[in-house]
Amino acid sequence: MAEIIDGKELAKKVRKELKKDVDELKQNGINPKLAVIMVGNNQASKIYVKNKIKACEYTGINATVIKKDEMITNEELITLINSLNVDDNVDGIIVQLPLPKHIDEQLIINSISSKKDVDGFGIENKGKLFSGLECFKSATPYGIIKLLEAYDINVSGMNAVV
Repeated sequence: MAEIIDGKELAKKVRKELKKDVDELKQNGINPKLAVIMVGNNQASKIYVKNKIKACEYTGINATVIKKDEMITNEELITLINSLNVDDNVDGIIVQLPLPKHIDEQLIINSISSKKDVDGFGIENKGKLFSGLECFKSATPYGIIKLLEAYDINVSGMNAVV
């Protein structure tokens, strides 16, 4: 019989652990900050960003949302990202996807410093991941792996439908 996998319950545990980690960082004078760039008015993106901000608030991470008009150019977006890359007060950067069709998503993602690419979408973090090196990992696949580990599910040799 199939067991029900409760992702929400595991997420609560993870958030509690992260809150402890963030509290410890703050006690040592480190105040983590996330910058989320949202381009345009995609309704699904608004929900994702709202949830990311709520998670940051719970864990004690300072988060800011930078909203940009959908007519922004690649160059303007890269200039914004470069300013965040060199900002010592910003520890992580997320560019919420999807971006408008005229924006080169991979160019934009690759302009994020690998040290601040918390989505793990940049080419450097992808390369490190495939090489087995320490890096930021994409949240959704990493979350699925954590769920499978938490429920001790070995998928070797199994068929999967996503």
